Amino acid sequence: MTTLLDGYRLGGMTLPNRVVMAPMTRVRAAAGGLATPSMAAYYAQRATAGLIVTEGVQPSLIGQSNPGTPGLHTDEQVAAWRPVTAAVHANGGRAFAQIMHGGRVSHPATTGLRPIGPSAVPATGEVFTPDGPRPAPTPRALETAEVPEHARSYAEAARRAIDAGFDGVELHGANGYLISQFLSSNANLRTDRYGGSVTNRIRFAVEAAAMTAEAVGAARTGIRLSPGGPFWGIEETDIPELYTALLAELARLNLAYVHLEATTDEEVLVALRRAWPGTLIMNPVLPLGPKRTGRSEADHWLALGADLISFGRAYIANPDLVERLRTGLPLVPADEATYFQGGDTGYLTYPTYQHTA
Repeated sequence: MTTLLDGYRLGGMTLPNRVVMAPMTRVRAAAGGLATPSMAAYYAQRATAGLIVTEGVQPSLIGQSNPGTPGLHTDEQVAAWRPVTAAVHANGGRAFAQIMHGGRVSHPATTGLRPIGPSAVPATGEVFTPDGPRPAPTPRALETAEVPEHARSYAEAARRAIDAGFDGVELHGANGYLISQFLSSNANLRTDRYGGSVTNRIRFAVEAAAMTAEAVGAARTGIRLSPGGPFWGIEETDIPELYTALLAELARLNLAYVHLEATTDEEVLVALRRAWPGTLIMNPVLPLGPKRTGRSEADHWLALGADLISFGRAYIANPDLVERLRTGLPLVPADEATYFQGGDTGYLTYPTYQHTA
């Protein structure tokens, strides 16, 4: 029987366990989207994970969603990431950079640019800006000829990620951001080759993944998906058909993995597991939902056929999560007030478990 602590071969890497640190926005980057020494320490503290997937990294200025997030579209950003990847590797870890284009989930106050999207349909709710939360603006709908440029931005950022020392990249195709917007049936109202039918709505995701795999190698390319996820007002009316078709096209690319979130019924997710012939990372609970992933949720999904299990919030307050899972030690709850406040408090201040006599 497969256990969470068994090793696993992923692409050209041997993972010492099947625990993945899920990508989580922490808004600790410096001005100019630069990674910092604190970010190096944060990820190095968690390097016992089988694989670290970083917070979302914007592939272009217009792709930036939140203030305080890091980028991979300038030489200075590449240089700033190198100490981070070096620190993770020095501690025996492996790290993929998550490439995240925000699309319509952005604001001119953050980037100085009007956000773009598949259609001129604003996200639901407020977006973060340097001045605090503000209503999501109406994005400019991309012209057909512009769409490949934004698909290519993932590949260009991936090249920079490898140059910065990352072991690979994960395309953020989930949670209402640009790839997810193209998959959507209400954010994407296009009538060209990128909208309407399932075949057309998956096209952007497939092109972005294919360009990235060509740029850095399929074994260094993963993608995260949230079937049916309601984030930022996204709706998908044909989840099984949509994602089965998408996985069939992605399977042709021999990607390193697909990373699924538990955003729809388990029956659908199990069917998608069967439809995907490669490595599956499963995030067993709804991101930012009431439940948090623990050992029982991980074991449940390993039994259902997942290969690796990603843990999000558990990793914020438990840098030694693998050891706690190994020995059955209690997990410390994270202080939600420090998730996005910046600084080292609630970032570098969670200790490893202290044994007492």
